[in-house]
Amino acid sequence: MKKNICLAALITAILLSSSAFASENVTEVPVSIPQKPFSHDTVSKDGYFNGIRLAGKVKVVEHFGNIKVQVVNSFPDLKVKIVDNFPDKIGEWKFVDSFADFTIQFVTSFPDIKIQFVNNFPGVP
Repeated sequence: MKKNICLAALITAILLSSSAFASENVTEVPVSIPQKPFSHDTVSKDGYFNGIRLAGKVKVVEHFGNIKVQVVNSFPDLKVKIVDNFPDKIGEWKFVDSFADFTIQFVTSFPDIKIQFVNNFPGVP
């Protein structure tokens, strides 16, 4: 009988001390929840969207484009200038039918990026 009481007391002491020890040494692990960036953050500051450099030869397709684009008059993610020569700056696009650098699909809702056509100063606003 004394052995059972001593054993129960010993187990209780171990459990209480281990739970107290565990509660004293708890370290919080920072949890970061990945979030989709807002529409103004979709184009990086250096002019890339999902690894696509937003300059060069562009082909317009009706389905399954690399980027879904909405044309807006204000608050664009990218200002685009249409050029005839070889486009080398971010936001300078030349529309082609073949050998495109990337393809776009014009949409009216749920775009990947929003663009505004401009005559001067293309690029990330």
